[in-house]
Amino acid sequence: MKFLLARIAWVALLVALAVPLGASPEYPASGPDIFDTQADGSAQIADALKRASAEHKRVILDFGANWCIWCRRLHATFESNPEVSRALGRGFIVVMVDVNTRHGVKRNAEVNERYGNPIQHGVPVLVVLDADGRQLATKDTGELEDGPGHSPAKILAFLARWAPSSP
Repeated sequence: MKFLLARIAWVALLVALAVPLGASPEYPASGPDIFDTQADGSAQIADALKRASAEHKRVILDFGANWCIWCRRLHATFESNPEVSRALGRGFIVVMVDVNTRHGVKRNAEVNERYGNPIQHGVPVLVVLDADGRQLATKDTGELEDGPGHSPAKILAFLARWAPSSP
């Protein structure tokens, strides 16, 4: 019994030590990561397209990086503005694609190229796909900005323009 308790304590200690290591944000001064630095963008998109097809939605690819203040502001508006959140939930699956370049590695470079290099003028940038994966629109989010953030009204107009028609 002592052996079992010692083993459980040892495993608990290892888990406790490992969790903080994996949870460290990429840019600590910016806060918690909003983009998954380990995610395979192609796999994320494939999963989103399956869901979009089943749920009669479209997919929005949100290209950005954890260091980007405007990426964080757009994400905050997507999550905290009730009207924007509802519109996204009704008609879209959002895929946050990390396109940061760090230590010489361009993350998800093949995804960026597949959609015509939307990040060529900066991030964040949005790409709208239909449920079959066809690219419908690319949006420079600078056009959605208003003062120190993004305009919910401008975002809602963009979403309304690209929302799927009812099944």
